[in-house]
Amino acid sequence: MKPLLSIPNLAELKFTQDAIKTMIHRTPVLTNQYLNELVGGSIYFKCENFQKVGAFKMRGAASASLRLNTDTMKNGIATHSSGNHAQAVARAAQVLGIPAYIVMPKNAPEIKVEGTRSYGAEIIFCEPTQNARETTLAEVVSKTGAHFIHPYDNYDVIAGQASAALELLEDFPSLDIVMAPVGGGGLLSGTALAVHYLNPNIIVLGAEPKRVDDAYRSLKSGQIEQNQRTDTIADGLRTTLGELTLDIIKRHVTEILTAEEDEIIQAMRLIWERMKIIIEPSCAVPLATILANKETFRGKKTGVILTGGNVDLGNLPF
Repeated sequence: MKPLLSIPNLAELKFTQDAIKTMIHRTPVLTNQYLNELVGGSIYFKCENFQKVGAFKMRGAASASLRLNTDTMKNGIATHSSGNHAQAVARAAQVLGIPAYIVMPKNAPEIKVEGTRSYGAEIIFCEPTQNARETTLAEVVSKTGAHFIHPYDNYDVIAGQASAALELLEDFPSLDIVMAPVGGGGLLSGTALAVHYLNPNIIVLGAEPKRVDDAYRSLKSGQIEQNQRTDTIADGLRTTLGELTLDIIKRHVTEILTAEEDEIIQAMRLIWERMKIIIEPSCAVPLATILANKETFRGKKTGVILTGGNVDLGNLPF
């Protein structure tokens, strides 16, 4: 595979989907009668919490790493991430037999730090700011010569993330709405592309914590907005959008809904209790927004991507 230099088309998305099969799981889609009755519609949960490394991020890391030639990857790969992308890049490097250098903020969840370390990566900690992440990563890349795989603002990564929605629509092609949570926007932009190509009549919605609603504001203003705080329980959604992801989101995402912290926690608990599966807080944000906007989803068939299951069991919010 060659690196993608522009917004991937359907053929490129499908080629990527096929190419990464050896490095990922095809995850199941689950439904729950109680939640359907609660909403007054049908929800189809694409369970990326069952994905390798416990999150959808494995798709994007596989796509990006498999596109590197031997000369590019000889010094390893590097990234900055609070957790799931870190684990995915570390695992991809392990499979390819190359070094991985991961910059992680000091407040990253311990389960994600340990997961990243278990795949053999070298972890470099930094202050929990975007500037610190990028500055520290630049130092690491300069020192090691490793290739940087961006967590989301990268067409190769976006194409990999799109494969989750491709699978969802292969299994359930007649959905009315498809939802994904949004942090940096790699998953939402990839989802939006996949849905647009396969059935442009399906509405694509994003879901975001109210405390870090940069994507909501960015979609309205048309430019990247910043967050003044990052203290949401949904640790995977604290990042702001990138230029590439915002461009795709502006083209193909109808709206971004937001949820309060207590709504996110309640939705997370509902999925644990009713579906008997472990999800992390970021996963619960779409259901939280659905429950807060039932009229929008009543009588509709909605696909929701459950993004990951790497939650600190010793620090649950309920």
